Amino acid sequence: MTWYAVQVRPEDAARDAVAAWLVRHTGHAVEERTDGTLVSYALDLPAAEALGRDLRAAHGEMLSSEHHEIPVTDWSTAWRSGLGPRRVGPITIVPTWLEYAPGADELAVRIDPEMAFGSGEHGSTRAALALLVRHLPAGGRVLDFGSGSGILSIAAAKLGAVRAIGIEVDDDALPVSVANAERNGVADRVTFFHGDAADLAPLLGPANLVVSNILRLVNVALLPEVRAALVPGGVAIFSGMEEQEAGEFRRALAEEDFDVASETVDSGWWAVAAVPG
Repeated sequence: MTWYAVQVRPEDAARDAVAAWLVRHTGHAVEERTDGTLVSYALDLPAAEALGRDLRAAHGEMLSSEHHEIPVTDWSTAWRSGLGPRRVGPITIVPTWLEYAPGADELAVRIDPEMAFGSGEHGSTRAALALLVRHLPAGGRVLDFGSGSGILSIAAAKLGAVRAIGIEVDDDALPVSVANAERNGVADRVTFFHGDAADLAPLLGPANLVVSNILRLVNVALLPEVRAALVPGGVAIFSGMEEQEAGEFRRALAEEDFDVASETVDSGWWAVAAVPG
């Protein structure tokens, strides 16, 4: 479907009346620009031309309008336009549709998130990844709560994890994460499950490292399951929280006898690594 924008610039005294008439006549909201131009919308060219005629009939022949076609946008892919490679330590997150040759000191993680969370553009993902780089032991096992596109599980495998298991409640994300693991050549070490982390963690542990990039209240609720899923000396990484939530979550960690090992902030998103006391 091709829409048309219809623009009209009435005199100041008539602007409110013309705007109200456009809303009643079209059933659409009206955009009012700083220069006084009013913008309405029509479904096609004949409708745009008819709207111009009706405007003149209702408000006088001196009121001229113009119209133009609005380019059709495929929003399922338009979001890609602002994405580029993102480096976090040795990991460079690369959208699959971009040509990119990683350097000798880079580990490329090629991701197409589609509609799943985890493109590398969000500060919470990068903050979690920064702590993953810092705390993942060589040959470790990883549990990834809220795995989304699979980005953190795949990065863990690239960093040397012997096994990474992602858990995601959104079943639409599962085929996305599986495809991303395959394109990165780590499908033999990375597995994804659909379900609730509270239910699955006891069955899929133990792990050397648990990463939970969800929301503060969910992270708090999962603290007992995280503790139970860790091997002695294991590390838990919690992300998905804004910087101003740090104090509340530190208190929750202390109440569950977790000690803070390190913290980081990326674009206002806070992440913390903690160990059971």
